[in-house]
Amino acid sequence: MLAEDSVLLRDGLTGLLARCGHQVVAAVGDAEALVAAVAEHTPDVVVTDVRMPPGFQDEGLHAAVRLRERSPALPVLVLSQYVQRTYAAELLDSGDGTGVGYLLKDRVGQVEEFVEALTEVADGGTVVDPEVVRQLLRRRRDPLERLTPREREVLALVAEGRSNAAVARQLVVSEAAVGKHIGNILTKLDLPPATDTHRRVLAVLAYLRA
Repeated sequence: MLAEDSVLLRDGLTGLLARCGHQVVAAVGDAEALVAAVAEHTPDVVVTDVRMPPGFQDEGLHAAVRLRERSPALPVLVLSQYVQRTYAAELLDSGDGTGVGYLLKDRVGQVEEFVEALTEVADGGTVVDPEVVRQLLRRRRDPLERLTPREREVLALVAEGRSNAAVARQLVVSEAAVGKHIGNILTKLDLPPATDTHRRVLAVLAYLRA
């Protein structure tokens, strides 16, 4: 299910997804049509823009939040040029935080990257552009009480998309020490069993919503 107000981009994404083996059951240009089409087609995953008619503010993202409220297990991938902070946080906090993604159009460097993200979200994964995370982190004032200052430092660097090795270089510690800190963070946040990559994303989201 695809919601995008730009006709050229909508048709382009439809053709791209078809070439990659995905069936687009409906492609619409506004938020009301998105909600109606989801009710009619019950898609496996929704891809939506943020700013759509009539106001070109946050209609698409607001619709995505409403859809997740009604069906928490509905996978939703937001693909936009903008980070709408309020509804972005609500979307990422919807359901149990899985089956959701937020990518920025200008930062998707390859077609394969987008298709892989879509597949991961459809399979229940969580995919968030590091820039989205950074903008949402700016809203935070109080850190998680259970994390030590060093663990919060590590988590902030993980939120920027850095690997364990990159975090170790930044903090001038061993990679083993970083791995231990991340293990402690995941344990303290009581995250459900999942792949290491998925749990790292969930850790950042838990930090955002706390």
